Amino acid sequence: MEKNFYTMGIDVGSNFIKLVLVDYSDDPKIIDKHTEKIRKRNPTSVADEMIQTMLQKNNLNYEDIAYLASTGEGDLVKRKRGHFYGMTTHAKGAHFFFPEAKSVVDMGALYVRAVKISEDAKVQDYKMTGQCASGSGQFVENISRYLGLSIDEVGDVSLQADTPEISSGICAVLAETDVINMVSRGISTPNIIKGIHISIAGRIIKLLSSLKGESPIVLTGGMALNKGMIQAIEEQLEELGKKYVIKTHPDAIYAGAVGAALWGGFRHIKLKEKQTAAPIL
Repeated sequence: MEKNFYTMGIDVGSNFIKLVLVDYSDDPKIIDKHTEKIRKRNPTSVADEMIQTMLQKNNLNYEDIAYLASTGEGDLVKRKRGHFYGMTTHAKGAHFFFPEAKSVVDMGALYVRAVKISEDAKVQDYKMTGQCASGSGQFVENISRYLGLSIDEVGDVSLQADTPEISSGICAVLAETDVINMVSRGISTPNIIKGIHISIAGRIIKLLSSLKGESPIVLTGGMALNKGMIQAIEEQLEELGKKYVIKTHPDAIYAGAVGAALWGGFRHIKLKEKQTAAPIL
């Protein structure tokens, strides 16, 4: 194994870019990580600045990175060596956090993906929601903004609910109309938020049931840190009598970037092996 073997993984989402630096030289470990909200900036420029800043912070040059791998909207990353699909990277990242994981739920900004994985983090099967479904992180953020909450407050507010009001709309536009009507009827913010979490949790459980997902199930993506969402999933599982074990990690939002960095390291080694292999005579 090479000494000072570093890889980088960058996950370009619709709202956030996540970047990790991994030491792959022995037992892979995360050296540094950073998240940046894109806002109205050019994602390519944001990604490039993030990479440069992380290199400088860690006293590294671009040439010191054995492999820079992208995932998500990888076309927006200029200096990558390779790209990996989101399901593949989230599977690898979840497995890195919890090696015993058998299923992964990637709760992204535009959709939710349930993935069944093998013992070595390979994707075996998957199911996902459509982009129009009101079961995405972007939908939760939009509703939070309308209700005057930051996305970081949503989970704690949801835990204060006593009689949650569940949105009836499957389409995000209809669901948002439901929420506006709830506000006009005087439904409290905690009960509206908890109702949204229950609705999304129901879709996640349907995906897992359709997938025949196995436990333990690791939640990844930004919504994986939402306490209210986790509670809603666990409560519905209990009501349905399903014995799934749900796991989350403090770095869940970085799962895709971590997976990209790890797969990048794996690919780098394979390429090196090909280059050094003795020619067949």
